[in-house]
Amino acid sequence: MEGSIEFSDLKLTDVLDVEVLQKFQDSFAKGMGLASVTVDKDGIPVTKPSCYTKFCMDYTHSTECGDKRCAESHRRGGEEAARLGKPVVYECHAGLIDFAAPIIIEGHLMGTILGGQVLLNKPIEERYQNIAKEIGVDSVGYVEAVKHVNILDKERVEEAANVLYLVTNNMSNAAYQKMKLNTVAVSLSDSLHQISATMQELAASATTVSGNQDSLNTEIKNVDSMTEQINEVMELIKEIADETRLLGLNAAIEAARAGEAGAGFGVVAQEIRNLSTDSKETVSKIKEFTTKIRKSVDTTVSMGNETLSTVQQQAAAIEEVTSSVEEITAVAEELQALASAK
Repeated sequence: MEGSIEFSDLKLTDVLDVEVLQKFQDSFAKGMGLASVTVDKDGIPVTKPSCYTKFCMDYTHSTECGDKRCAESHRRGGEEAARLGKPVVYECHAGLIDFAAPIIIEGHLMGTILGGQVLLNKPIEERYQNIAKEIGVDSVGYVEAVKHVNILDKERVEEAANVLYLVTNNMSNAAYQKMKLNTVAVSLSDSLHQISATMQELAASATTVSGNQDSLNTEIKNVDSMTEQINEVMELIKEIADETRLLGLNAAIEAARAGEAGAGFGVVAQEIRNLSTDSKETVSKIKEFTTKIRKSVDTTVSMGNETLSTVQQQAAAIEEVTSSVEEITAVAEELQALASAK
């Protein structure tokens, strides 16, 4: 569908300004006394870790075993948050309290905010000595590091997770809606430009048709004029035929007076009269044809004038539509500019 966005192609960085998110994440983590990082839907970090503890960075993540356990812990927390569609607070494999807050756009998981690295109570040294042995780190240093982990109420951790969830989801959804708006505006602008081009072609065609109709009317008038000239010639031929008939009649009279000596002249006189009669009949037929031609010409002119009037009305309508399309196009371009503005 025009104006739609494929979520399979959409990345978290497309809907979040990483620089702004990083500043907010750093300030929030420092102010709340907990760690935080944002990852995409594949678990790849898009921000740098904020306020990560020495316990996690220098010890737990320092070995392959500890790093894998952390990755698995984050994965389970992220999946649970995505399933519920809200933040979840849980205990990680190393005994710290973490949270996962999903970033969701129209039901699609785009990423997760992971954080925490705090304790709810004073740490039990024996427990961390055992964890240190399991992941292969120095137990003395590990126990000393866990003593510097912040202790927070669970309620405060939950509130922190909710704040991050609300802010990042509002940021990402606002950016996504702006992206959709820009996509629709671009599509609308392209469609309007195409319509405008088509209307211009129609206007040009209407102008051409109008011009052709004017030329056709001129030629039809020429035909009408020539028909009139033909009628004039026919009248002249009719007059000549009448005079020829009189001439033949006079010749026949003279041939009769001449008697036998004028017999041949009488035959000629009869032929002259026959020719006169044939000429008059031909003239009559030609006049019938020219009358029909004139009627057809008059009908064609009338139809042509109606066509011309319709074409002119269409041209005027096309101009009005084109003007309206241009106004809408300008609005669409302003809309696109607003949607593209940062």
